[in-house]
Amino acid sequence: MQDTYKHKGMRKQLIDELRNKGITDERILTAFDAVPRHYFLDLVFEQQAYSNMPFQIGSGQTISHPYTVAFQTSLLELKRGDKVLEIGTGSGFQTSILCVLGAKVFSIERHKELHLKAKKIIDQLGFTPKLFFGDGYEGKVTYAPFDKVLVTCGAPEVPQQLLNQLKVGGILVIPVGDLESQQMLRIERVSETEYTEEMFGNFSFVPMLEKTVR
Repeated sequence: MQDTYKHKGMRKQLIDELRNKGITDERILTAFDAVPRHYFLDLVFEQQAYSNMPFQIGSGQTISHPYTVAFQTSLLELKRGDKVLEIGTGSGFQTSILCVLGAKVFSIERHKELHLKAKKIIDQLGFTPKLFFGDGYEGKVTYAPFDKVLVTCGAPEVPQQLLNQLKVGGILVIPVGDLESQQMLRIERVSETEYTEEMFGNFSFVPMLEKTVR
């Protein structure tokens, strides 16, 4: 894989577009500059890799719009060293952005093929998240509690297991709704039994499903 001056120039244009769309956290924009999105796509999409659009990555899954990745990341209010549980590794692009931002990432993917493909690319980039093949609905209780939980697929409702694995003071970002459209939620755990919830508009994600696919 090569990261040429042309690719870097296209990344700069994408970053300008994200800034114009309201992404103001320079740490996030710098992370987008540091992660070559075209590495995570099939070669046929290379010339469009820095367009603000999703692409198929196999197994019926997609890599999200760059804006969506940036927006979800901004809602997490990440601090360096935060333990982050990511549900839906997918291509590994969002995972890599979190790593650049200094998070300790624990990411789960239910599709074996995508899990292995993402691991290969992430390893080549030198990032060291903990990647798991498994059911995202179960979370990762062994490593809980988490400072932040990020769900990158549309859930019909908020899984209780993920709420349980969130630290008091922690934030869960999750799109919730039907197959057509989901509302982006940010949920903060304010005590052992209490949560606050904010809504941030409609998005469209692939559905969050139970069990694994080999």
